[in-house]
Amino acid sequence: MIVALEKVSKFFGAEEILTDITLKIEDSDRIGLIGANGAGKSTLLNMLSGESEPTEGEIIFQKKRIGYLHQNAGLSGGNSILEEMRSVFSDVIRMGEKLEELYQKLSTPEGNTEENHREYARLQTLYEQKDGYHIDIKINTVLNGMGFLGRDLSTIVDRLSGGEKTRLALAKLLLSEPDLLILDEPTNHLDFKTLGWLEEYLTAYRGAIILVSHDRYFLDRCVTDICEIYKGKLKRYRGNYSKFVVQKAQEMEYLQKEYDKQQEEIASLKDYVARNLVRASTAKSAKSRQHILDNMEVLEKPSDYLKSIHLKFTFKTEPVKDVLRVSDLELKVKDKLLNPSVNLHVRKNDKIAIVGTNGVGKTSLLKAILGEFPYSKGDILWGGGVKKSYFEQETNKLHPEKTALNELWDRFPQKYEQELRKLLGGMLLSGEDVYKKVGVLSGGEKAKVKFAIMMLEEGNVLILDEPTNHLDLSSKEVLDKALAEYEGTLIMVSHDRYLLNKVPTKIVEMKPGEMVIYDGKYDYYLEKHKEDAPAPVEKKSEKANEFYRSKKDRAEETKRKNDLRKTEAKIEEIECEIAVLQEEIASPDIASDFEKLKEKCDLLEEKEAILNELYEKWEELSVE
Repeated sequence: MIVALEKVSKFFGAEEILTDITLKIEDSDRIGLIGANGAGKSTLLNMLSGESEPTEGEIIFQKKRIGYLHQNAGLSGGNSILEEMRSVFSDVIRMGEKLEELYQKLSTPEGNTEENHREYARLQTLYEQKDGYHIDIKINTVLNGMGFLGRDLSTIVDRLSGGEKTRLALAKLLLSEPDLLILDEPTNHLDFKTLGWLEEYLTAYRGAIILVSHDRYFLDRCVTDICEIYKGKLKRYRGNYSKFVVQKAQEMEYLQKEYDKQQEEIASLKDYVARNLVRASTAKSAKSRQHILDNMEVLEKPSDYLKSIHLKFTFKTEPVKDVLRVSDLELKVKDKLLNPSVNLHVRKNDKIAIVGTNGVGKTSLLKAILGEFPYSKGDILWGGGVKKSYFEQETNKLHPEKTALNELWDRFPQKYEQELRKLLGGMLLSGEDVYKKVGVLSGGEKAKVKFAIMMLEEGNVLILDEPTNHLDLSSKEVLDKALAEYEGTLIMVSHDRYLLNKVPTKIVEMKPGEMVIYDGKYDYYLEKHKEDAPAPVEKKSEKANEFYRSKKDRAEETKRKNDLRKTEAKIEEIECEIAVLQEEIASPDIASDFEKLKEKCDLLEEKEAILNELYEKWEELSVE
């Protein structure tokens, strides 16, 4: 055993966040921790790491080597990448330096003593036990796996982008090999290749792991148990995330039956009491039944458990067989080439997911086929009878000053208010929430408004750009089901591998000048991708070509990389400012003051415009 929680509760002021938590983590456990935002996941991780104490109960640590990767983990900014990694092994490195000193002494007559020989043998045995001779190999393996292959390891940490710092912090933690590895959203900023490496690494990890993640595919690959926090209570389920979903559905079905049974019993008892309480001959038995009612522990309605959205996409008219043809399409951003030639053929009822590296032009392609992105070369031809409905990654098409209800009503004025309120209620926007301005809604709430619009549009072709961003786990499950059941044509861009493994019939990998089609879901794509991976010798050839670049070319490449890092850092800064503004706008003080609200909303709009420009610049720099 590594750590055990026994009847642990945690209060913040008068509010109880966690209640009577009992959990034991064994040496080889792989636990995924899930729960709604604010459920107490980070609070539990902080107590497991020893960073905070429980209000009640006891935490027993049997092994102290616990490593915790926070969502915003920090590094020593003045160190280089290599210095930061080698700091993990500082004790072992000093031991190696001592061995070298002893070796030098033993090579001299005065230092060649029996005592030095014994000390050298002792240190060498200990150094080998701590795998000191493989430190650099370990460092390079982890850095390469985390996406730092070919990177100058003398680069100062402060010069890295936010995403690079997160990956470096994770690499450092992995190298430290704690008995318990605690990870909070470790998949942020990782591409498909790095995610695959990390999953394999964690599968072979010798210690225990507990992690929080919204990446369902990652949970399936890396954990063998799911711990769910709901209303302050923790329950453990055996199996990965997919098995948890099945178990939870079965549990809810059972609880619903028990709830219905109890409700029938309550109704029967109430009816008997109402009919017999005033009659002298039956009053005593009626009071007895009333006593049963008064002391009955009423079961919680299962449908109240993590209420989720309701989605169903329908359409009224069928398009022709050939829905879309894209031929030799050239995608550019301000004369910077994203993709020289895109070719895509979409047929009726196809469900296509477009994947590819950042900067290859996936979002630009979606906007181009919708007529929202200019292009000078190539052809885009839609078939007859096509009715498109678009889920954009940003929220540019929503009006921040409109209420959620008016956002729908202004688009569909023929609809009755009650019909629109019911639709928004299905998106968990009910009561006074429908009168919230779009500008103050959270990212997840804005996504739900966009889904409501799509359902009203009744498109026979759905075009979606990263639809699972900002959604909680239960909403993602509902979206998966709705898209899988949709009978129309689907074109989407997504990094959600769980979704990619459930919905599409084809994965289309977008490369510069080439669209590679895989007739299957994500696992099939992954398998074929590994088979088609280029031989290592080709990489050496690329390195050789790189060596012979001109001095001017190398200087321009260095400048591009510096500009890219500065742009990424600026993006992170603006995103933080936007998050702060959104939080301020959502506060009651600001929401009740129209002038302050307008000022904040105008500033938010300005920051979002700057962010869009930065993303365009980042895309330009990424594809050079």
